[in-house]
Amino acid sequence: MKRKRAKWGIIFCLPFLITFLIFQLYPILYSLYLSFMFQESSRTFVFAGLKNYQDLIQDKVFWQSVGNTWKIWLLCFIPQIVSALLLAILLTQYKVRGATFFRGVFYLPNLITAASIGVLFLALFDWQTGSVNNALVALGLIQEKINWMSSPVFAQLIVSFIQWLMWFGYSSILLTAGISSISEDIIDASVVDGANAWNRLIKITLPLLKPTILYVLVTSLIGGMQIFDIPMTLTKGTGEPAKSLMTMVLYLYNMAFKNNDLPYGATISYGIFVIIIVFSLIFFKVLYGREDKDV
Repeated sequence: MKRKRAKWGIIFCLPFLITFLIFQLYPILYSLYLSFMFQESSRTFVFAGLKNYQDLIQDKVFWQSVGNTWKIWLLCFIPQIVSALLLAILLTQYKVRGATFFRGVFYLPNLITAASIGVLFLALFDWQTGSVNNALVALGLIQEKINWMSSPVFAQLIVSFIQWLMWFGYSSILLTAGISSISEDIIDASVVDGANAWNRLIKITLPLLKPTILYVLVTSLIGGMQIFDIPMTLTKGTGEPAKSLMTMVLYLYNMAFKNNDLPYGATISYGIFVIIIVFSLIFFKVLYGREDKDV
């Protein structure tokens, strides 16, 4: 009976294993192989050792794309975590009416594809026909129409705002679940001891919410470091103005598929992988390092 159960268990696992091996593990290993190669032609590769990684370290455009990606992510994540935390507290501890309805409304932008929202904002901030310029001129706030996408600062702020709009509702749902999992006995005991709302937030809610905050932080970091579709839609792959929207994955796409340099594109992908791993470990250490030392 045990052998029969094991046999059927393997059979039911096979579709996942086959899919994983073909569409995940094989591309990972093949891209690692490509990162050590030099492409002579479309189908001819020659072993180049660490040459691609040396070029990557000296690549100014790549490091500019790293800086752009971090700027966009930080401009998105800081307001995202603050607004999501405030929303989660309001919907849980203050028992706002229609909390379920509001959670659904705030989550709606996450259901729309990023490319669709990118096209929408491209139309809204169009220099000549955009609704934003037309509204500002009609209200008398500006005299002449502004070319928003010609400014690197405004371009990055627009992308960050789109990212915030899409993801703060998702983060608020996770934080709401984290707050709801805190035992009410702890909250009631703190109230009996005379703790006010601020003390409960600082001393109880936030410390017990650390695992959820870490999850939101790391998943946001992984997604933020791989931002591609919005800059691609807004700039058609150019990363303009002044390469301010040239993110790491957009640069990878341009090198691998526009310039047909697959080995260097694979090298960039592993550079992104290393950056994500290193900073994920740093964030984990910052949040949990002190507790480990105390133990």
